[in-house]
Amino acid sequence: QVQLVESGGGSVQPGGSLTLSCLASGYTSTYCMGWFRQAPGKEREGVAAIYTGDARTVYYADSVKGRFTISPDNEKNTVYLQMNSLKPEDTATYYCAVKAGYCGPQWSQPSRIKYWGQGTQVTVS
Repeated sequence: QVQLVESGGGSVQPGGSLTLSCLASGYTSTYCMGWFRQAPGKEREGVAAIYTGDARTVYYADSVKGRFTISPDNEKNTVYLQMNSLKPEDTATYYCAVKAGYCGPQWSQPSRIKYWGQGTQVTVS
């Protein structure tokens, strides 16, 4: 059974930094692991994704490019999301997610996600 466990959320002032972690277990193939977020009253949106097969193919939403960095530790089955220069509009519940196979241009579509984590709250104020 696949499990995704996020950690690292919290509250931070604008301009601050946080690092989220997602530990994946029970999945034996290479896959696309991503981070999504959902603010109250808004749709869930893709933030960043990385293909674990090569650990180099990455994708970012335009709103976080240059501020967020996704990186894997394949030995630990963990993917990190380093978030710098945080803004109030980054406030949301952040979800770790797995899409089978490559990420591809549809990486940010929630309907393509196979597994979700439980979410971790990030508040910037």
